Amino acid sequence: MLLAIDMGNTQTALGLFDQDQLLQSWRMPTDRTFTKDEILVRLLGCFQMSGLALSCVDTICFAGVVPQLTREWRAVATQLGVRMIQVGPDTQMVTKVDAPNPAEVGADRIANAVAAEALYGAPAIVVDFGTATNVDVVDPRGYYIGGAIAPGIRISMDALTARAAKLSSISLEAPQRTIGRNTVEAVRSGTVVGAAAMAEGLVARIKDELGEPGAHVIATGGLAGLVAACTNVFDVIDQQLTLKGICEICRRLQA
Repeated sequence: MLLAIDMGNTQTALGLFDQDQLLQSWRMPTDRTFTKDEILVRLLGCFQMSGLALSCVDTICFAGVVPQLTREWRAVATQLGVRMIQVGPDTQMVTKVDAPNPAEVGADRIANAVAAEALYGAPAIVVDFGTATNVDVVDPRGYYIGGAIAPGIRISMDALTARAAKLSSISLEAPQRTIGRNTVEAVRSGTVVGAAAMAEGLVARIKDELGEPGAHVIATGGLAGLVAACTNVFDVIDQQLTLKGICEICRRLQA
């Protein structure tokens, strides 16, 4: 089976695939101090909790943004005696990237583009609500061509509460109205509805630039559902899109 790893700056998502079927998924923190042994302990715990054995894994496919942890995951694959594939350097022959410097494109963005084309068709726009809010654009040919990057919702919220003395930490929830009637409602409106309005504006501009008003719009990432409750700009919410893209890349490599 395939273990797909989507390592973001804050969280690492893991998905176990049998062919193209996602059997189980987990999340763990992305801690830059983790060693190979600490990753193995957490990985073993995830599998045991789900009644699975690590021995069922024969390939690890990895999309990550933290170089020192990439090395540790390679060491994990070596200890387990399984094949290790890194999205980007190892997969250029089966992905389509039209960028001035393809090496600069994040592995997660490549995986999102692959999954968007494979599952929903091209052209497509993916809005990924993670540590950063990434907007990934797939043109009518199926090529990733660029997009936009904005501060993530939690980063914005943390910065606001840290710099504004009268604001304490406020939980992230979708507000019932845009006009907040008190401070908590106002912050939630500005943060969550603001993220939805930003997505609406960027998507509209991107569709106009592409000349593709019918481009599919897909939301993914841990906070996708929260933002989607405040807008109808998304055609699909697929919180496992990046993992599915990693799986599709591996499938193409083995074809």
